[in-house]
Amino acid sequence: MSTKQILHLQRIYGEQGTNGTLTFEGEVICRTIELPWRNNLPRLSCIPVGSYKLEKRKYTRHGEQIGIHAVLGREAILIHAANDAQKELLGCIAPVTALTGEGCGTESKKALAKLKSLVYSLWDMEQDVFLHIK
Repeated sequence: MSTKQILHLQRIYGEQGTNGTLTFEGEVICRTIELPWRNNLPRLSCIPVGSYKLEKRKYTRHGEQIGIHAVLGREAILIHAANDAQKELLGCIAPVTALTGEGCGTESKKALAKLKSLVYSLWDMEQDVFLHIK
């Protein structure tokens, strides 16, 4: 029987980008960067607040990534490496080690590896993993 595990993403919205803190069971996993809120416009906006199931997705360009399932009016939303939301994101979420400005951060690949390690270990234990954005 699978149980439900929840990652929490607390956001701060800015003109240039959306920054966040991702936690699991009260512990900070990493910071996040996204595009600014632009009314959920595909490829231009961060995704709406809510709860989303995470799932494995395979992509030619990014390889196997964490996908965010059932985002209203959107498709192919991923959690993948990026250090500059405006230049590297099209509505996805990027984990970063440290925030350097609105929608900007450092060492994204390192933060992604840490996040993937956590999420994949939960999946290996047959847990359902959800992302709760607030």
